Order: sequence, then structure tokens, then C-alpha cells
Amino acid sequence: MEEILKHSELSIEKSRPGRRGVQFEKTQKHAADYLPSSYLRTQEPNLPQLSEFDTVRHFTRLSQLNYSLDAQFYPLGSCTMKYNPKAYDVLSVLPQFASAHPFAPQSAIQGTLKALYELQEGLKAITGLAAFTVQPAAGAHGELTGILTVRAYHDSRNDLKRTEVIVPDTAHGTNPATANMAGYTVVNIKSGADGCVDLEALQDALSDKTAAVMLTIPNTVGLFEKNIRQIAEMVHKAGALLYMDGANFNALIGLAKPADFGVDVMHLNLHKTFAAPHGGGGPGSGPVGAAAHVAKFLPKPFVVCENGVYKLEADRTESIGKMKAFYGNAAVCLRGLCYLKQFDGNTLKTIAENAILNANYVRAKLKGKFNAFFDTNCMHECVLSIDPHAMNGVHTSDVAKRLLDYGFYAPTIYFPLIVPEALMIEPTETESKEMLDAFVRALEKIYEEIQTTPDVVKAAPHTQCVERIDEVSAARQPNLRW
Repeated sequence: MEEILKHSELSIEKSRPGRRGVQFEKTQKHAADYLPSSYLRTQEPNLPQLSEFDTVRHFTRLSQLNYSLDAQFYPLGSCTMKYNPKAYDVLSVLPQFASAHPFAPQSAIQGTLKALYELQEGLKAITGLAAFTVQPAAGAHGELTGILTVRAYHDSRNDLKRTEVIVPDTAHGTNPATANMAGYTVVNIKSGADGCVDLEALQDALSDKTAAVMLTIPNTVGLFEKNIRQIAEMVHKAGALLYMDGANFNALIGLAKPADFGVDVMHLNLHKTFAAPHGGGGPGSGPVGAAAHVAKFLPKPFVVCENGVYKLEADRTESIGKMKAFYGNAAVCLRGLCYLKQFDGNTLKTIAENAILNANYVRAKLKGKFNAFFDTNCMHECVLSIDPHAMNGVHTSDVAKRLLDYGFYAPTIYFPLIVPEALMIEPTETESKEMLDAFVRALEKIYEEIQTTPDVVKAAPHTQCVERIDEVSAARQPNLRW
């Protein structure tokens, strides 16, 4: 049976002429009656012809081959793959929300507007910032919105010489890309030996050309910027703004408010901290918040409430304008609102504490076998490093593939780039101690295999439907069609 599953056919290969699940009546009107001939097919599409039973079995089998949060631990750092209540999915697709037409009059969508407004207010409360827009549809989209807001702030002051954005090497990879897309020159600075911003390097990079400093907090090595208030003072003294990438906010929620340590603009990933697992490209939502002196430049329209009536306010003369044709990603926004409605401040604090505790638990349990690159307490994720010379030639990618054989999805590997042979593990706050212990035991077994039978690890995976592939050829010569 295992061999059958490994070498099972594609649906098109299972196809047999004439097989079908549903028999449709003949159409009353042919396409040729109302479409130009140039748009008509000259031959039948090459689609699989399968019985309904064969189709059900085919896709059920494929679903069983997938790794998913519903079946496995998914410690994917930087993407925050965590469980969130299934009820959120049900609530977010209620017809009253999901069926709302984008051009519906505002009087007909008061419920949706109220939900978006209350989400804005909730995000303001937990960050301390003066205003939030939920218009951006993804984290990177939020970053672009934030940096364009920074540009509008400087332009309003006729401070046009500010053409640079400083980004540390511990930032998310989208940060320098965002700054570049917004028309800025990116100035990268190296981190210190402790994994945090090097204050001397920052001071050397700051100038009257600096528009903003983009910090990912906690950063990509899982550490909080311990000198954040001093950093904020340095940035503001230079006349620049401090931008915070809040994608990792699940380690701070309820514990700290970015406004309190000097953040001027930030984005949050509702699809990570607040609502639904990330990964796979979406769905996402990236609200952007701003301090009072920057808030008026946020994109319009803004969701406001006047005398109990909710509306989209477009009369904002200094706004950067629309960032999306319609308003945000309402389904994910609704999930985020459910999250904030379900948990009070104390519970949110506990969520952050559990995220931190779980990451440090894994880090401490694996010490001596797979060590953290920065040997200190981390926040939401721990970043381990493997030395192939001390591991019988085994690399991080080998360990990740071997984990699949033990029933665990592999963590993020080879990121962040400043950590050699990086293995980034984010347990999140939703995993139990029993699950973490099982994950640690799997890595301990892999460590033993590295010492005794390293070739087993190097040849992994052994139990998956697809064995180890030629990754270089797969990347350079992808075959994406049958």
C-alpha cells in the first residue's frame, strides 16, 4: 500500500474517456450564438474524466498527504502557524458579512462598518497609538502603507532631503524591499554580538537624510530590542520616524504598548497574532497604526462613527489616498475583532507569556544538542544553529527533512540570514507541553542518529509520498505542468 501511495497517479492520468460523476442537460443556447468565433475552442479541453467516487478518493488521499495544523505540530517560525478558534471562521463568513456588495450603500453595511470601527479602536487600545487603518490587505501591504505615510509626513514639512531608510540585518526581509518600493535608499546596519541593534552602527547611519528606521520587534532572531527607548530617542533626535514591524506582536500583546517606547508608525499582521494561521500566501490583513502627529496621513477613507452612524470618511486632504480599491480584507478583520472580543487585557498578557515560555522551553530542552545561536532568553521563537563539521556533515536541511519522518512539519530553515545553518522554531502560545516534549524527543532522536547513522538523516525523508528531490534542478528547471 505504501508503494501504491508513493507512486499514485495524477488525476489526469487516472482519466478514462466517458467517465463522469454528473450528467448535465444539454444547454439551450450554444456559445457560438453569442461569442465571436475567435473566442471559441476548436477542440475539447484536456480535463480528467473521473467518476464521482474516484474524484472523492483522489482528493481525500491528497488531503491526507498534506501537513496541517489540524493534524500536526507546525512550528513554522516567522509565519506563526497557530491554532485559532474555528468559531471565528464561521462568524467571518456569515452571509450578512460575506454577501455584502463592495458598492453597497453605507446604510446597508452598518454591521460591517461597525465591526471595522471597533477593530480599529481595539488595536489603538493595545498599541497606544492614536489611529489605525485596517485598509491594507497583507503585512507587506501594511509596510508599504506605513512607509508611504512616513513619506507624506516629511513632505508636509517640506523636508525633502530625507531619502534614506535604515534597516538592521535582523529585520524581516520585506522591510528593505518595502523601503525601496517607496522610493527610498536602503541603509543596512549590522546587529551587535547580542543580536540586537548596534547603537554605534545606528548612530553612524543616522543623518539628516534619514526618513525612518524600520525595526522588527521582536526581531527575526526572536529577541526584543532591549535599548528600544534609547533607539527611539536617537531616531527622533535625527528628525526621523521610528517604524515598527509588528508581525511578531504575539510576543508583546498585553505586555507592552509600542507607543510607550516611541514608535511613530507600525503595522500588525492580523493573520498572525490575532486571527488565523499565516503561510501559503494568505489570507492576510495588515492594519497600520500611527501616533497623533502622523495619523492624518494614513490612507483614506477612514471608518468613523458619528452620532451612532458608521461611515467611510473620504474628506482627508493630507491622506496618502487609497491603498486598495475596496476596504481591507473584511473576513480576516472580522476574525481579528473576534480575537479581541474574546480576550481581555489579562488574557492577552497570558497569551504573550505562553508564547515566550514555549519558545524558551524548547530552546532550553535542546541546549547541548541543537544550541541557540544567541544564547539568551528569547521571545516568541528560538533560532538554533547547526555546525555541519561537528554533526558528521549533516546540515539544517537534513534535520528538517528528517523531522517529516517523525510526523512534524519542519521549522523555517536558513533564515534569518545572519544565523548560519539556522533552524527557527516558533511553538506559539497554543501548543501544549506534551506536544513540545514530543517535538523535543524527535529532535533528540535525530541528534542520536547524526552521531551514529548520519546517512539516514542525510537521505531523509524516508516515509513521505515524495522522496528527496534534486532541489537545485527543481528551482532552476521547474516542471509545473503535465
